Amino acid sequence: MPEIKLEHITKRWGKFYAVEDLNLTIADNSFVTLLGPSGCGKTTTLRMIAGLETPTSGRITIGDQVVFDSAMGINVPANKRRVGFLFQNYALWPNMTVYENISFGLTNVKEDLPKIDFDTRVNARLAEILSAPGEVTKVLAECRDKKGKLDDKKALLKLIDTFTISQFTAKKLLGYHLEDGKDVSAEAAALREKAEAARKALEATGGSYDADYAIYKDGQPVTEVRKLTKEEIDLTVRRVARIVKIGMFMDRYPAELSGGQQQRVAIARTLAPEPSVLFMDEPLSNLDAKLRLEMRYELQRLHVETGSTFVYVTHDQMEAMTLATQICLINNGVLQQYQPPLTVYNHPQNLFVADFVGNPSINFVEAKGAQQPDGNITLDILGGVKAVFRPREGLDLAAWFAERDRKAAAHAAERLAKSQEKGYVEKGNKDEPFRYHIAKVEEEDDSLQDEPVLTNEDLVLGIRPEFLNITSEAPLKGEIYGAMPTGMESTIKVYVNGFLLTGVVFGSSLFTIGEQHSISFTGHHIMLFDRQSGDCIALGSVSYTHLRAHETTLHL
Repeated sequence: MPEIKLEHITKRWGKFYAVEDLNLTIADNSFVTLLGPSGCGKTTTLRMIAGLETPTSGRITIGDQVVFDSAMGINVPANKRRVGFLFQNYALWPNMTVYENISFGLTNVKEDLPKIDFDTRVNARLAEILSAPGEVTKVLAECRDKKGKLDDKKALLKLIDTFTISQFTAKKLLGYHLEDGKDVSAEAAALREKAEAARKALEATGGSYDADYAIYKDGQPVTEVRKLTKEEIDLTVRRVARIVKIGMFMDRYPAELSGGQQQRVAIARTLAPEPSVLFMDEPLSNLDAKLRLEMRYELQRLHVETGSTFVYVTHDQMEAMTLATQICLINNGVLQQYQPPLTVYNHPQNLFVADFVGNPSINFVEAKGAQQPDGNITLDILGGVKAVFRPREGLDLAAWFAERDRKAAAHAAERLAKSQEKGYVEKGNKDEPFRYHIAKVEEEDDSLQDEPVLTNEDLVLGIRPEFLNITSEAPLKGEIYGAMPTGMESTIKVYVNGFLLTGVVFGSSLFTIGEQHSISFTGHHIMLFDRQSGDCIALGSVSYTHLRAHETTLHL
């Protein structure tokens, strides 16, 4: 399967930039999720790769083929890109059976295909099966009804699945009536002789067959512009039906299927033409929660079995985390982070990524701080708590801020240079600093407040809910503000000095609203962000001194 490469892809309508200067490489056989809030540009990106949307500028390469290049005037149409597209709407024909829905696209294929001797291939396969009739007899014995009569429909499906043959070959096999114990050795010999005679006749003209009975001349495959035969279409339909496990529904209509079964039919129809890449635009959003979970497992299995490259659009970060090998997180048309799911979760590059990925959401705690000679950073948090942040790795905070300012200046210079280029259009949907949420009991209307004047002392701590623990003894006290037990864990809200912190406590403990508890934070994955740029500075641990009744140190 091919690698997909996007270089400086931009899509805009007037001054609205749906996608801005996107550079992305999707590796062969990867499962990439395009993740982000509604309107961020993820579906537009997917449609541009598929050829359903034309970029304003940039270059797209699928494998070794350039499918779009604004500078060279290349724009390969969608039907020539050999990609499959699975929509949120199943888009099944209600008047067609499942079989007809899957095969519909295959009947329109007409291209340069290998020339195959189908008659000889069928004869050889029948001869092979009839040479060991015991297996066929065993299969047919399982297809008798209570009165001992052969169920032809059940027998047909059983033969198709057991011997991986088309329904047309299976019907011929049924015609030998092996269920009656008929001796077919003579028929098998005749079929074998017929196939061998065809092989010798071809070899006499300098030709040969491969394992699939495709014809070769002088060592080169013989091709012809043709449509797929009924035999090829049926084999393909049966193959993809086995992959998604819907072989028993071939004669049903979409209205007779559940939502999950209809989605499987849509997947099978997309897989049938053997696309090089499979695109999916929120395909599970119409399903209920339980069925969505089951289909996630099916998509994982499908990705492994087909070996295809999957590109999947979703706004559900749980889908992205559980399915993807790489998450491409986009906001306002701009790529925020492109890395494996656990890297995005544990090492977010900025406040937006940390907030968007994770359920329950991360706790943000504003802080004032400065670095000390020992490398640690003293902080003032939670309305009077003195804390110390200890970076996991060596950190020179002054140097970090200097590099931040250098990058900001370089970005501004690049913007200025672009603005002077011919045809430049200023971005109407401006990129604004991410407005993170600080949970409080008494919420404040941020829109009525003036923008604060930020300095290098303004920082933000990011604490995942699983790092909040209820302990027997700790100087920091909190009141249970809300608790939602789910069996193996409880999600709690804890009131601390006017702030609300979210925690996930594993186990079957019950919490009562209003109870007082000691709380602590554990781990070395607490995040320190720069409030001005929103970028992540470092990961580390925190210790603090609660200066209210007495001075005590607690390691978080």
